[in-house]
Amino acid sequence: MNKLKLSVLDQSPIISGHTPAQAVHETIRLAQAAEKLGYHRYWMAEHHSIAALADPCPEILVTRVAAATSTIRVGTGGVLLPYYSPFKVAEQFRMLEALFPGRIDLGIGRAPGGDQVTAAAMGESRYSGAEHFPEQVQYLVAYLDDALPVSHPFARVKAMPAGPTAPQIWLLGSSDYSGALAAQLGLRFAFAHFISAQGGDAVMRDYRERYQPSGREPKPQALLCVFVICAKTSEEAGRLAMSIDLRRLNMDYGVNAAVPSNEEAANYPYTEADRRRIAAKRRRLVLGTPDTVRARLLELSEEYAADELMVITITGDYDSRLRSYELLADACGLCQRN
Repeated sequence: MNKLKLSVLDQSPIISGHTPAQAVHETIRLAQAAEKLGYHRYWMAEHHSIAALADPCPEILVTRVAAATSTIRVGTGGVLLPYYSPFKVAEQFRMLEALFPGRIDLGIGRAPGGDQVTAAAMGESRYSGAEHFPEQVQYLVAYLDDALPVSHPFARVKAMPAGPTAPQIWLLGSSDYSGALAAQLGLRFAFAHFISAQGGDAVMRDYRERYQPSGREPKPQALLCVFVICAKTSEEAGRLAMSIDLRRLNMDYGVNAAVPSNEEAANYPYTEADRRRIAAKRRRLVLGTPDTVRARLLELSEEYAADELMVITITGDYDSRLRSYELLADACGLCQRN
């Protein structure tokens, strides 16, 4: 059996009929289950003013999840760096590394994580569209590693608490931009197949071919993040997928609402235009029985030359989401922990 290294991305979905606080508690429950099931790392995403997603500050939730687990790597997928001071982010993650040494990942993104009005509010009307992102990333790495040149005016500024280890840094992207930057800076790269299912294989190959070894990473490390729904039968997987189908349809139509429940998704009055939209977006989704899903993930792993696959699953109820991860772990032969 070909082995897959599998991890989890959690957007802390708020399912219709549940509160945001419940969604956060479900994140903790899922993280504990993922650790027992043998998943390698657990990332939380940053979104703002989105009724379907509960987590605007993954750097805080990382602390809670890491404290509730003991071995799984925990991190962000990711911190939206254009909003923040690189030095302050470095301080936050140096503290996390001190609390949970050898278990912390810092995934960095440049998307706004919400609509343009929210981005303006977050940046006090100064959101730059991430034009300074490369410089911010370089400063962040230098602060984390205490590696500013001695001639730099900030050279004596130290991100505390200092220590012998540092978080892994991953640049996140769904286009060639972050892949090229990760290759140039010698950093790890994660591609979001669940956002863009076309062209990512070329982006990942280009990342490897152009990679410039760094003190942090002597060789490229690439991760592919895939949306998965796994169930005992293909019919059940298709039924569960209707919730994310309707969620994506709502996004297209500008409807800011919770993730639809399974019942709401099944009873929605879809038009033919809706169904065409849904069919097009299904390319970003791997669904089916455990064996079917495993086979497709193996194909994607080879197509993208990925060192690791990260799975995001959202359904119309929290128990079926957890069950999807359980079925996948069993199908892929993950080493379950006691």
